[in-house]
Amino acid sequence: MTDVDARGGLFPALLRHWRTKRGLSQLDLGLAAGVSSRHISFLETGRSAPSAEMVLRLASTLDVPLRHANAMLRAAGHDAWYPEATDDALPPAVQAAVDLMKRHHEPFPLVVIDRAYRVLDVNRAAHALLATVMPEAAAAVGDINLARFTFDPRGGAQVIVNHAAVARELLWRIQREVLADPDNRRLRELLDELTADDAVDPDWRRPDLTVPSAPTLELQLRVGEEIWSFLLMVSAIQAPQEVALDDLRIESWFPVDERTAAGCAALLARAAEPPA
Repeated sequence: MTDVDARGGLFPALLRHWRTKRGLSQLDLGLAAGVSSRHISFLETGRSAPSAEMVLRLASTLDVPLRHANAMLRAAGHDAWYPEATDDALPPAVQAAVDLMKRHHEPFPLVVIDRAYRVLDVNRAAHALLATVMPEAAAAVGDINLARFTFDPRGGAQVIVNHAAVARELLWRIQREVLADPDNRRLRELLDELTADDAVDPDWRRPDLTVPSAPTLELQLRVGEEIWSFLLMVSAIQAPQEVALDDLRIESWFPVDERTAAGCAALLARAAEPPA
């Protein structure tokens, strides 16, 4: 049962927060969710207590991240609906699918990250490339945050040829993601850390929110005496049913030219050779 404190406290505030964030009036939300605007008003004032089904319907309509949908359920006095893993382990079927994606994308790099850009896994091609351009980072791949690595003057700044463009676009993307998910503490702390760096250009701190994020990001990487060029594309799992899956991101690297494609193939072939 939902208690009076839950009805009159946190859930109404969370509902108003997400409705306002999505730019919807009570009438807009009611029409989209198939309920009356009067009922939305009662929920936001605490005069009505939502069922778990109503919370889930409203959260889905408002495109609330699963972690926060669980928070809305708890605030309304209900149990969480979406499983929340206590570790980084993915469900076996999902892990098998990710492993298949890693293999099929070779000889080109593929990186698995979470919503806060922490590297969870890489394929052999990504590890071979990282071991070539930054051996110390390859040795600690499980402890790398991709955004921090990009901005690190001893990391990405040393090997990314178009570093200014990549860092700027990445920072703007993170700023938009924080606006879309302001309650994501880890993502917000990451943004605060990056923007606190004196080396960050002041113009990067003010993204043009009228311009949508590009679907791909061009990366030029210094590999020995050559410059390899990639298009990076980040994808997410649609309609996830677990919080861990909602946070999962797959960053796929695609070669822009034949030099890069051939170099990746040769690099992976050498990495697969047994030691002499």
